[in-house]
Amino acid sequence: MAVYGMKLFAGNSNPALSERICEILEIPLGKMMAGRFSDGEIRVEIDENVRGADVFLIQSGASPVNDNLMELLVMIDACKRASARRITAVMPYYCYGRQDRKNKPRVPITARLVADLITRVGADRIVTMDLHAGQIQGFFNVPVDNLYASPILLPYIKEHFDQNLVIVSPDAGGVPRARAYAKQLKSGLAMVDKRRSDPNKAEALNIIGEVEGKTAVILDDMVDTAGTLIEATKSLLERGSKAVFACVTHGVLSGPAVERIRNSSLESLIVTDTLPLKQEVIETGRITCVSAAKLFARAIRNIHNEDSISTLFEILH
Repeated sequence: MAVYGMKLFAGNSNPALSERICEILEIPLGKMMAGRFSDGEIRVEIDENVRGADVFLIQSGASPVNDNLMELLVMIDACKRASARRITAVMPYYCYGRQDRKNKPRVPITARLVADLITRVGADRIVTMDLHAGQIQGFFNVPVDNLYASPILLPYIKEHFDQNLVIVSPDAGGVPRARAYAKQLKSGLAMVDKRRSDPNKAEALNIIGEVEGKTAVILDDMVDTAGTLIEATKSLLERGSKAVFACVTHGVLSGPAVERIRNSSLESLIVTDTLPLKQEVIETGRITCVSAAKLFARAIRNIHNEDSISTLFEILH
């Protein structure tokens, strides 16, 4: 059986993460130009041979979201037309994941639209992390590997927090994730009962579970404007939590998020590097970043070698 080479290329969304992945895999980042014409059109040139290669394209749905998504589509098309054997889109953060269903009349299911765009242009496989909704995997007609951030965040929690913990889900949808963490940590479990009136606007109404005298760790897949996070922090402290931290996979941190966190009673926010952190975020001193590079590198290596990646999920069982 012929042995085909593996090649990694990175768009402009998160170059630091791409470089870390290549360092772990001990292979160079592929030579590619991804720029813009003067009118803003995306221009991509693959500067090395990819014919018959197993190509991995690393591109996160970071801001500017539409530019980075379009850049990924153009990268896939370029590799497809250059006769790559297999193209895997590595999207550490899957953009538009919150629009996964029709929750009111005459609204799109944009997460499905993005899935159609990626597969129709030529991607053979998707690798991502902590999808906002698990059913998004069913929007694709190609294999989707939805990695969990638990192998990164669980060791951090064990190392840095005391034993008197309660894991808090910010909503009902996140309870299975919070329960899995609480089981591993042998800690308490709580949930914030909230109502959302508009996108990016939420009001925490009640805390379900015992939190008094405990260190609360809010667990979520993403933090965007941080409205839910700050309201949850206030409610937990009002109900007797001695300190509140948050562990979140994707640090979107748009709009007033940084200012809200800076002015809040949240002790610290821990995020992964699936999205790049702006300098203003780093300067707050309240936000810690742990790298997901090793996890993605292991997944890429196993996929290329046709090995199972189920071991990357076992920590949640």
